[in-house]
Amino acid sequence: MNVQESFNKFMKDAKRVLKVSRKPDKAEYFDLAKISALGVVVVGGIGYIIVCLGHVIGL
Repeated sequence: MNVQESFNKFMKDAKRVLKVSRKPDKAEYFDLAKISALGVVVVGGIGYIIVCLGHVIGL
């Protein structure tokens, strides 16, 4: 497969994805935002616990 065929296949796939994609409605957007925020809080909490344990242990 040469460069032109690869590019054409990529463009065909990209057009197909854009055809089936849609803009999320308000409820779906807020659900995604809540899940993302929860993930940030969880990862931050784990990092905070690790830093606190490091200070307690003396690292």
